[in-house]
Amino acid sequence: MALKVKMAFDGGYDGILTAKKGSARIGGDEGSLAPYDMILGGLGACLKHTLQTILDKKRIEIGGVNFEIEGEKRSSSPTTLKEVVVEATVSNAKQEDEANIEKAFEIATRHCSVYQTLAEVALMRANIRFRQS
Repeated sequence: MALKVKMAFDGGYDGILTAKKGSARIGGDEGSLAPYDMILGGLGACLKHTLQTILDKKRIEIGGVNFEIEGEKRSSSPTTLKEVVVEATVSNAKQEDEANIEKAFEIATRHCSVYQTLAEVALMRANIRFRQS
């Protein structure tokens, strides 16, 4: 199955990305996404999907997960990512499930295709913590 998006730009930097299931504004204006916003967001979405698949197979329920993902670009051209840090916070997990969730997260980083793609150019670090509401 081929992946496909369409993009239409004005005469400057602003445009619209349209995919099969949605769209996003691209550019420097308020409410728009820059290219690296989309890359880091794609990483978070991929990690969440991969993690959820593993948790579902293990029949582990969580209240949710939030990601804070930071990337540092190289100063030399091309300014590819130098380092990416993923901070995941899992909410409302049973304390007895935490070790299994940590293991599932580690497996998710190995099986998330976006994480592994970025690992080809950047040092990747991923941490997980737990929060009860």
